[in-house]
Amino acid sequence: MGIEFTAIDFETANGFRGSPCAVGLTKVRGGVIVEEAQWLMRPPAGHDHFDPRNISIHGITAEMVAGQPRFGELFPEIGAFIGDDILVAHNAAFDMGVIRSGLEVSRLAGPAYDYACTVMLSRRSYSLVSYSLPYVAEAAGVPLLNHHDAVEDARACAGIMVDIARLKGADSIADLVDAHQLQLSRLDSYQPGVDELSKATRSALMRPARSGWADWPEEGGNPPANFHADPAHPLYGQTVVFTGNLGIPRPQAKHRAASLGAQPASAVTQRTTVLVVGDGFVASDLRSGRVTGKARRVMDLHTRGQRIEVLSEAEFLQMTGGRWPATSQ
Repeated sequence: MGIEFTAIDFETANGFRGSPCAVGLTKVRGGVIVEEAQWLMRPPAGHDHFDPRNISIHGITAEMVAGQPRFGELFPEIGAFIGDDILVAHNAAFDMGVIRSGLEVSRLAGPAYDYACTVMLSRRSYSLVSYSLPYVAEAAGVPLLNHHDAVEDARACAGIMVDIARLKGADSIADLVDAHQLQLSRLDSYQPGVDELSKATRSALMRPARSGWADWPEEGGNPPANFHADPAHPLYGQTVVFTGNLGIPRPQAKHRAASLGAQPASAVTQRTTVLVVGDGFVASDLRSGRVTGKARRVMDLHTRGQRIEVLSEAEFLQMTGGRWPATSQ
């Protein structure tokens, strides 16, 4: 039969996952892309502020989506395209969170979806200095030319999944996930007024507006990893080091990582498995040399065989359910 799924990628207007402004979908049948769809959209009302940091990532502005339907109006079409497919995404917890939070703040019911994450699978399939989508896409033979264009990202994700399936000789997502000693994840169905709101949505509804950007006041201590966290999370069991300036204080970032089962540390050592780089870092900076001393240390260790993954602040915030600090509106 061959591998079948739908790859999905969302872009958001701000740090709240329930602020989708674009989506791309790529359908695969028999290991071949057979259909694609993409939409620009207005985020749900009350969550449609476009943060400058997000605009700098994907280039989508409020003016570009002003005449488009809102997420809630488009979701029936998105759901119809997906059908009963297993969903695949790069850092899938983020994209599934967009669906859930988008439904919640739109007061719209949604079905359950089984899904798989190409970040998790690519870590077990390739040896790379970064598992950012452009790096993994290149390793899979599907170079990504326009990162953060939603349909191009979905297409690259689809190509990665097809390549990983080829490497394992798997002809279904379920078999492929099982071959990597993982399990399919599941986004539960949602019924407004019946099901509890997700943590991301509750936090967004309770969070007061702030202005400006936070600086690192201190390195802070290294809280112990929460080993009761979900072992399927991409950060669980990792040793994480931070470098440069993020949009949140470094102690807060450390506590966020620790709560998900990661062990924060203050220096790159032979135990380090993940380095989170601030200062607007993107994956291409690894090639251009615009990196910190800690990042150069990571690249040196990587050439010696130590597997360390480099994440941008945006990728870290996606993985941890974080958001950029609110800017003045």
